[in-house]
Amino acid sequence: MAGAIRVTMEVGADGVAVVTICNPPVNALHPIIIQGLKEKYAEAMDRDDVKAIVLTGAGGKFCGGFDINVFTEVHKTGNVSLMPDVSVELVSNLMEAGKKPSVAAIQGLALGGGLELTMGCHARISTPEAQLGLPELTLGIIPGFGGTQRLPRLVGLPKAIEMMLQSKFITAKEGKEGGLVDALCSPDELIKMSRLWALEIANYRKPWIRSLARTDRLGSLSEARSVLNSARQQAKKVAANLPQHQACLDVMEEGVLCGGHAGVLKEAKVFKELVLSPTSKALVHAFFAQRLTTKVPGVTDVQLKPRKIRKVAVIGGGLMGSGIATALLVSNTSVVLKEVNPQFLQRGQKMIAANLEGLVKRGSLTKDKMNKAMSLLKGALDYSDFKDVDMVIEAVIEKIPLKQSIFSDLEKCMHTTLHTCNKHIYHRFEIFGQEDKFSGGIYRGTFL
Repeated sequence: MAGAIRVTMEVGADGVAVVTICNPPVNALHPIIIQGLKEKYAEAMDRDDVKAIVLTGAGGKFCGGFDINVFTEVHKTGNVSLMPDVSVELVSNLMEAGKKPSVAAIQGLALGGGLELTMGCHARISTPEAQLGLPELTLGIIPGFGGTQRLPRLVGLPKAIEMMLQSKFITAKEGKEGGLVDALCSPDELIKMSRLWALEIANYRKPWIRSLARTDRLGSLSEARSVLNSARQQAKKVAANLPQHQACLDVMEEGVLCGGHAGVLKEAKVFKELVLSPTSKALVHAFFAQRLTTKVPGVTDVQLKPRKIRKVAVIGGGLMGSGIATALLVSNTSVVLKEVNPQFLQRGQKMIAANLEGLVKRGSLTKDKMNKAMSLLKGALDYSDFKDVDMVIEAVIEKIPLKQSIFSDLEKCMHTTLHTCNKHIYHRFEIFGQEDKFSGGIYRGTFL
């Protein structure tokens, strides 16, 4: 394998083979990497001078997950066979069931398929701040390299469900507390400690643990079903139209009822079905489209300096507007809250005060800071206080004529940035006004 994308293996005098994933910037699992891992693991298992294996990533990062570019090829062709067999052939058979122990040396990040590789190892050593997570559901799929089965067996069902269904990252320090990571160390000591740990497993001085065989963190069958049923109800509320959430829970349940290996097989089947789903196609497209917005030809951020935001006007004191105003006040930013009449203005101010009092009760804010925040809030019934604000945030109800009127009024009285918070993606900016009369202003939309 030529070029930057490769897998290397170095065998030390201690008999430990260090297998390194090299695919900058985040060591994504390109098919070349997958094939390289299979070859290096097969070689390590056959070599008499290798006693144990340490798996790591180059450049201070373990692995950022599967190469998403492969998904676009699958979506274009409909050929799911472009997805390499990782879950069974590599993770289960070569790594976890291998005759020589593997230890994952984690630094920087281990996400998606990267974290799944570590769970196929027999121990995980990490730097404390490394980021760990399984964010596959954000792409309309589920973890496909055994993650739906091994994560619950390492951290328990509730935490595993939280991490997968919410695509929540945790630090390795949190992972150590929850059972996902076996030990923490500094970056300088990472490989050394991992080598020693791998040798101790090989010499039976530390336990040789195959994650897929564990059941102690799953709880009783009735407990597991209760947790899964609760998760299903929650998923129906927050992700009713997203098939991957229920599919993920189905696959986890298969592993609980029929064993880890059965769960891995079902996971692989469901993964391939979801990859071809309209949801996955749309979310993968959105993933790349979002990144393209940061690479507009001829536009760079060279020599640009961020504008200092000291004072912000918020139009609308409802749930969204009062919440935005609260966040600004807590960050020591002055706020002008505008409403259409004194009653609505008073209601908005009371909601902000209640938000701040709630932060005090939870210990997130001191009483003094709450009083300071409230002193930065000013109510308004017209636009006279808008002339010196650095930004305007519009958060009124979803009525286009009302928004048109607001934009028209703002064009007459100010020159600044307008940030509009809309709930419906079908609003087009051109309907807010015939032309942008802001001499130095920006219309910016946030679709929620």
